Amino acid sequence: MTEQVMKLVQALGGAGQSGELLEAVCAAACRTLERKLRDGLTPEDCGEEYPLAAAWLAMDWLRDGRGLEGVTALSAGDISVRREPGSGGGDRLARRAMELMGPYLRDEGFVFQGVSG
Repeated sequence: MTEQVMKLVQALGGAGQSGELLEAVCAAACRTLERKLRDGLTPEDCGEEYPLAAAWLAMDWLRDGRGLEGVTALSAGDISVRREPGSGGGDRLARRAMELMGPYLRDEGFVFQGVSG
């Protein structure tokens, strides 16, 4: 699965990363999602959502690691980078990844528990 995630990251613009770094980040993203899966589910049970969500996580981590938080536009010709503070760019892909995987993940949200009394 890591190889499939690596291909997606490269297709999404993560090319140019060292193979070792890319593989490590993609493998970590896969493990992160796998630990959050509901009991009895495997990554394969999640269809195409799993590799895409893992790729989004990896892209978010790579972007943060390169200090690209808040970058809203990047051009190659005559090189220009637009960074807008407060653009809400931080962990946006990670949030989308978790939303995409929502139906497959354990509920780790807030729970009320009755106390007899």
